Amino acid sequence: MASQSTPHQSGWNRRETVVAFLFLLPSLIGFTLFFAVPAVRGFWISLTDWDLLTEPTWVGLDNYRKLISDREFRNSLVVTMRYVLWNIPLQTAIAVVIAVMMDRLTKSMVVRALLIVPWLMPNVIVAMLWLWLMDPGLGLINQVWEGMGFEGWKFFGHPDEAIQSIAVINIWRHVGYTALLIFAGLQTIPQSLYEAASIDGATEVRSFWHITIPLLRPVLAFVLITSLIGSFQIFDTVAVTTGGGPINSTEVINMLIFERAFERFDMGYATTIANALFVMLVGISLIQLRLFNADDSDY
Repeated sequence: MASQSTPHQSGWNRRETVVAFLFLLPSLIGFTLFFAVPAVRGFWISLTDWDLLTEPTWVGLDNYRKLISDREFRNSLVVTMRYVLWNIPLQTAIAVVIAVMMDRLTKSMVVRALLIVPWLMPNVIVAMLWLWLMDPGLGLINQVWEGMGFEGWKFFGHPDEAIQSIAVINIWRHVGYTALLIFAGLQTIPQSLYEAASIDGATEVRSFWHITIPLLRPVLAFVLITSLIGSFQIFDTVAVTTGGGPINSTEVINMLIFERAFERFDMGYATTIANALFVMLVGISLIQLRLFNADDSDY
């Protein structure tokens, strides 16, 4: 027969519950004030026509109907996807290589500190630095490149090169931080697995694909999801370097939201785009979690 809890135990459990709630209360207040309430108000604003100066006018789902046929929104979505497809694969691949090299060659704290320096720099400062480096006429990169006898790059001045140039900037800034996350994941893999694979005659490449990558799946899922969310939210680098040009070739979704809200004073429609972006990110994140089985490891 199951034993019943004593009054002393029940009182202690209640005290534990109260203490736990008190610890969670600051986070709950912050989440409510800065996330939940703005999200609800943002959805309400998306159902209105509001120019920030006069009272909002209720329009229902008109903004969402407009979004479906909006060429500007489709263009910004395509541009953002192009940026993501340049940024995420290259950044992740380079980060994995750097992490494996650190794990095999050096675990120096100095090296890790140097890797994270670009990530610690403000985005605007990084963008301004690379704007100078990538200047077609005066930039250091073209000076060196043309000095070697090659034709210079247009970088931000050409529609076919601008989004790739922005991707290069953000890869440089975030790859060190991503490498450190992957490096931390590598430390959790038992060396005995590699030793056993070596005894069985497995090469380094085979061990990498059959031991390292499968056991890194939860870490890689986290890296890919956070990198993807950050990539879809890119704004400051574009604002500093191209402002959305040339010919809207770098007008990412956040740039379009900014223009609609604060240049065209169409806050209702800007909020609609923001809500659409939120739904897309949630959907893509759930798909990634499903594909990676991120809550499970092969070990």
